[in-house]
Parts: sequence; C-alpha cells; structure tokens
Amino acid sequence: MANNEPDPASCKVVLAGTVAKSLLSEVSEGLSKLTRAPLLVGFLANSDPAARMYADWTNKTCKENGFKFELREVDREELEGAILAANADSNVDGIIVYYPIFNNRQDQYLQQITDIRKDVEGLSHRYIFNLFQNIRFLDDQKLQKSILPCTPLAIIKILEYLRVYNTILPYGNRLFGHSITVVNRSEVVGRPLAALLANDGACVYSVDVTGVQQFTRGEGIKERRHKVVDKEGWGLRECVPLSDVVITGVPGNSFNFPTELLREGAVCINFSTEKNFGPEVKEKASIYVPAIGKVTIVMLLRNLVRLVQNRESMQEASNHVDRSSDE
Repeated sequence: MANNEPDPASCKVVLAGTVAKSLLSEVSEGLSKLTRAPLLVGFLANSDPAARMYADWTNKTCKENGFKFELREVDREELEGAILAANADSNVDGIIVYYPIFNNRQDQYLQQITDIRKDVEGLSHRYIFNLFQNIRFLDDQKLQKSILPCTPLAIIKILEYLRVYNTILPYGNRLFGHSITVVNRSEVVGRPLAALLANDGACVYSVDVTGVQQFTRGEGIKERRHKVVDKEGWGLRECVPLSDVVITGVPGNSFNFPTELLREGAVCINFSTEKNFGPEVKEKASIYVPAIGKVTIVMLLRNLVRLVQNRESMQEASNHVDRSSDE
C-alpha cells in the first residue's frame, strides 16, 4: 500500500538569482532618474579564473540592465597609471579592480588611489572608516550615503530579503535579538560584515583560524557603534549553537562546516566560491542560501547609481552656495 503521507517539512533553498531580481527594481528606479547611463570600468590584471568569471557576470548584468561596462585588461605594472587615468576621465562613473593583483600591501595602495567619487567597491579609507564607525552618510545634511563593500552589502540585503531584519524596530537596530556566526574574518569581507551586522544590533561571533571575537553594541545595544571582545578558548562548538544565523566564507575545498553544531531552524548562507556546507545542512537549516554572487553584482550597480547620485548632490550643493554668494 502506497504511503500518501506528505514529506516532512524541509529546508527552503533560496537562490541568489531570486534575491537579485527583487533588488533590481530599486536599481532600475535609480537609473531612470539619471541623465545618462553610467559607465563602469573594470580592470583585470591577473589570470585568476574567478576574477574573469566575476568580470563576465558584471558585463552581462550591466548590459541587461541599461548600464555601460568596459573591461580593460592591463599588465599589473601598468595598473596604477590606468586607474589614475580613469580617475581623471569625466566619462567614467565607477571603477572596479578585480583583486588580487600583487597579493600584498600594494593591493591596498591601489585601493586607496581609486577616486572616492568612483570607488564602486567601497574600499577607500573614508568608506571603510565610516563602516566601522557606524557613520552612514558622507555629509552633515545626510544627503550623500556612504558606499559599502559589495559582498558584505549583498549579505545584508539577503538577510533583509529573508526577513531576518525586523522592520518593526528602528532603522539601525533591526538585528537586535539575533546571534550570528560569521566564519571568515578577512579584511575584505568577514570583518566588515561582522561590523555591519553588529552595528545593526546583532550579537556577532566572528570566527577564523586564530579564534573567536564577539562584535556587539553592548548590553541593550546602547553603544553607538560596535565593540570587539576576544572570546578566549572559544571555537565553532561554543558559538554556533547560540546562533540563529550562520554565514560562511572559507576559501579552498578543505573546509566542511560541522552541521551537527547548527541550531534547529538556523538560517545558513555561504559566500565562498567553494561549498562550505554539505547537503546535510538542509536537514537542520530552515533556509539555506548556497551562493551570493548574483546579488553582489546587483550591489555593484546599486553602488554605481549611488556614486552618481552623490556626485549630483555635491554639484547641486555647490551651485546653491555659488548662487547664495552672488546675491
């Protein structure tokens, strides 16, 4: 006799493409209000296949959504001059460099010579300073929003899409009550992500090979920005069972997340190019997002629109000052 009982409730797998489509309407609306299609210039100066794939995705997404994109392939020794030339070119609205280039501090130097008005990746010192200090605008009038790095921002937007952010709470506090483990503390993604999540009210456990750090805004989220505390002797075994959201981004194929540590019903997100979670994650998680790449590229376009909007806002403010001085 056939068993007609329904299958037990299972994990909902949410694909990045689904989230990306929901975010493109905001980007399209912003684009429609600009006087021309913005031009994004990408610089490829390495042979990394992941960088090439990211460039191809960027090109495809730009063309499909009304943006202009130029990929400029240069020798890494010529990259500095190429970036400076793009800085000075009024036709270029945004610049992205596909890192790593030198894989040392020279990459950090290249990040800092990109004009802040064209830094679509949000890697300039001013933007990074604002991120960690929980400063969300570039000006006192709060007309120009600070630019956030694309990958951490993509994860934030995915959490908003999944309704992890509580919209009943005030803006800036909407993760209050959530505990989140982030397995990655790189300066490019992991640490900025932990800071962003904590600044939005979460208790964040940031994990890397050296141990665990806790990012919070203190008891009752009374602090204006996050504080960091080392959790001596802690590892995944201590923080994962406390977390209702787990985010992984461990490079290489040797890491397999220990899913037996997960809370029942946890939300799991992987931003590594490798699969950090095995298929068994679906037996414990309520929602699983296996990759985020397509959302990251939409955030790139969102940042590009915002850069143009910021520049127009600056010009409008300058024109107002000029008119006032003439009166």
